[in-house]
Amino acid sequence: QVQLVESGGGWVQAGGSLRLSCAASGDILGINVMGWYRQAPGKQRELVATITRGASTNYADSVKGRFTISRDNAKNTVYLQMNSLKPEDTAVYYCNVGYYGTQVWGQGTQVTVSS
Repeated sequence: QVQLVESGGGWVQAGGSLRLSCAASGDILGINVMGWYRQAPGKQRELVATITRGASTNYADSVKGRFTISRDNAKNTVYLQMNSLKPEDTAVYYCNVGYYGTQVWGQGTQVTVSS
């Protein structure tokens, strides 16, 4: 099994930056893709960014050029650097990893961007 612990959420003014971290523990050898999703009030959960073990990345169009996902395989940690934040980025952000064909989710961390 894999456990995920997220950190780094908070409140920021529009144009500001935040960095999210997600540390994995447990059966980490079974982890392949790591990523971030978000869910705003009244909306469905959506993909933000993913990164493979080989560092191939994928981003939602809405965050391209502003967010950067990275991964430290030695620390079993995935990061999401969020710059030029907008009020529409306000959401609960969830860490997600692919584990032997299943999806494991973190508990979520709130990001609030004020205008």
